Amino acid sequence: MTLTTTGVARQARPHNVVWIGTLLLVLGIGAVGGGWAMTFGIGDSNVLPDEYLEALPLVNSWVVPGLVLLLGFGVGSLVAAYGVLQRPHWNWTRGIERVTGHHWSWIATIAIGVGQVIWIGLEVISIPFSWLMPTFGLVGLALALLPLTPSARDHLQRS
Repeated sequence: MTLTTTGVARQARPHNVVWIGTLLLVLGIGAVGGGWAMTFGIGDSNVLPDEYLEALPLVNSWVVPGLVLLLGFGVGSLVAAYGVLQRPHWNWTRGIERVTGHHWSWIATIAIGVGQVIWIGLEVISIPFSWLMPTFGLVGLALALLPLTPSARDHLQRS
């Protein structure tokens, strides 16, 4: 426990919660940059050639995957990181918290982690291999599992 400037005792964040916040920030920043580039066609066009789109069902441009990356994994991860690290209480999240028994950022982190693992799995079967695939696949796996550890569950329990 640590004392705040008002003299009120506050429990320090467990290491797993710090890791969750850090991984969400890394994923969020990377996904915003990559999603922006995919959506708006910025950068080297050889990085994601249009031939890769032929292997993707229902997708004929990089805009839709770019928006998923930018908004879902980018902005979503940054909002979840804020939630994990600051634990704000918003009226519109109370239903989620009531159902899960945890702060909304707990289930958001798990959902982002599972989504990231699925996203990387689709990449593996659709486009040529890149070192980013196992790296961000492991980030997704960690985000899906770390919130389930006792220290993270306790820290992110609904207050």
